[in-house]
Amino acid sequence: MGAPLYLHAIASQCDMPKTSPSQPHPPRIAISLDVNQGFKRHQESYAGCQQYADAAGWHCTIEPAIDRVLLGGRGRPPFDGILARATPEIAKAARKKNVPLVNIWLNSPVEELPSVFPDFKGAGILAAEHLLARGFRHLAYLGYLGDIDSRLQLEGMEKVTRRENCGLTSHRFSRTSMTGPARGWNQFVTKIQSWIESWQPPIGVLVCNDVFCRYLIDICRSKKLHVSEEVAIVGTYNESEICSAPSPSLTSIDMNCSQVGYRAAALLDRLMSGGKPPPDPVMVAPAELVPRQSTDLLATDDPVVTKALRFIAEHTHERIGVKQVVHAAGINRRSLERRFRESLNRTISDEITRLRLERAKRRMVETSAPMKDVAVEAGFRNADHFYKVFNRIEGIPPTQFRVERQKIFLQG
Repeated sequence: MGAPLYLHAIASQCDMPKTSPSQPHPPRIAISLDVNQGFKRHQESYAGCQQYADAAGWHCTIEPAIDRVLLGGRGRPPFDGILARATPEIAKAARKKNVPLVNIWLNSPVEELPSVFPDFKGAGILAAEHLLARGFRHLAYLGYLGDIDSRLQLEGMEKVTRRENCGLTSHRFSRTSMTGPARGWNQFVTKIQSWIESWQPPIGVLVCNDVFCRYLIDICRSKKLHVSEEVAIVGTYNESEICSAPSPSLTSIDMNCSQVGYRAAALLDRLMSGGKPPPDPVMVAPAELVPRQSTDLLATDDPVVTKALRFIAEHTHERIGVKQVVHAAGINRRSLERRFRESLNRTISDEITRLRLERAKRRMVETSAPMKDVAVEAGFRNADHFYKVFNRIEGIPPTQFRVERQKIFLQG
């Protein structure tokens, strides 16, 4: 099985390239992004830039040290435009050489540059609404101290929790404590443990990136907290390799980084043609929140319903029915059905079907497995049964859902 191939976002008509690909001297563009880090978000940003460049007929070069390249020679600059995570050095060199520059680094210390960013406040709103829909009335945020993206995510969550009159707690940590030899690791863990002790489970948590979700899960387990029964976790960036394994897989927000790159290239095209930069940064909305196991379970204060929900989550892929759930819960069927309706406003059978559909959706979006395999692995009797249930609940056939939602294909 090869590495994932990430498809580019579809651009709007207003951002279509204006430059003719047949021109004799194509614009020379320097791209200075963190493509060497290997994260999907950086690769997608680069891919979005390159998608626009290919359509516009640009000649692009990856230049990690573009500031030194610009200042290293005399005469005409070697590039007509720059797409970059703009450092002060890059911004200074671009100004000195009068080369248009578009920044895609939200935490850049350089202000007042033409910029295109993911909408992190929108991501905070999206996560909070997802967690509230799962029944969580206590929410939390874990993010970087001093970073603009973390501040905006928290502001988005605050907007929703104020509106819904819900509890919200946050913990911010220094990015520098986790770099290099990670000398701040023990302090990081100790402070997270102390923060967790102040929680009122069940609680839903948004985390600034997917890697730190894994750290949080380990710390929660050390405190005997179950994910996603007592703690539901939402990550940021939807880094598929981090999100998919190990169990539990991570619900995460796709920040639409390919579209950020594409829109940044479109803005650069506008600047190179003599256009004025927009007065404010261009904000690109998240593509979607991708649900996985870390937010599968619904929050409830009824311990019997919670026990039943855990059994369903752990055995949905098997041929279980209401009878097996009732046996696991240890009470009679009528009582359990009543408590399900009081706690969740749904039946036991509804919850089994919901989790099976969630499992099937993940398989359809993240793999190219045949539909019959998707159906059986999700716990449906066969493909026909899966098609009927999916169509009835989702309103479209599963094949259409896969075409519309699939963003990842597996190579080779």
